[in-house]
Amino acid sequence: MPLCYNRSMSNRVLIVDDEQNIVDFTRSRFEREGLTVRSAANGNEALGHLLPIASSDIDLVVLDVGLPDIDGFEVLRRLRNGGSDVPVIILSARTDDVDRIVGLELGADDYVMKPFNPRELAARVRGLLRRLEQVRALREQVGTTAKAFPAGLTMDAPRRLASYQGQTLDLRPKEFDLLAFLAAHPGQVFSRPALLERVWGYDRYVDERTVDVHVRRLREKLTAIDPVATLIETEWGVGYKFVG
Repeated sequence: MPLCYNRSMSNRVLIVDDEQNIVDFTRSRFEREGLTVRSAANGNEALGHLLPIASSDIDLVVLDVGLPDIDGFEVLRRLRNGGSDVPVIILSARTDDVDRIVGLELGADDYVMKPFNPRELAARVRGLLRRLEQVRALREQVGTTAKAFPAGLTMDAPRRLASYQGQTLDLRPKEFDLLAFLAAHPGQVFSRPALLERVWGYDRYVDERTVDVHVRRLREKLTAIDPVATLIETEWGVGYKFVG
């Protein structure tokens, strides 16, 4: 199951970075925003805060790639493989666009280059946390019982399970949410910004390619069951729609 986000007035953010000066000035900015800040200097310490999911109360992670033990990508991989859906913003000094794609592929929600403006980073964090309630409302809207959609697709929202043509779909939390949302609005075209807002609950700062990565993954998993599956179509220049 995905992480249940803390609903207290002060959201908890974990900063994972081995550069103490970055931790200090980021912490200072976040605390001025009313956030509760924790920090970790390496990957294993970070995982101690985040796993197992049931005992973690972290609402969002700011994760540096260049850590002294295991890198940030490996931390993210273990986090997602452990079933956590906690939002993660990757920090990196690397300028290669491939790293950005790798981060999104592994399940990062945003990617910020170093050096960064702490006010902008705080704005990204604030916008993401502000919309978590909207995401929870979306999940409730999807339904409290299993639903059958066209073409043999079934979505069981309470148990977060999906099947297609009788075979189980191994979906990550955001993949489930995206497919459920599109299936609940058949024939309607949604732009990338609209999907980011309605499914992810994020504002303008988040990379729109996050949507493309998740759509591609969904298509791969659907076509692995049915090679001619076309449940999600692209409206070029506009966005995506569920066609069933």
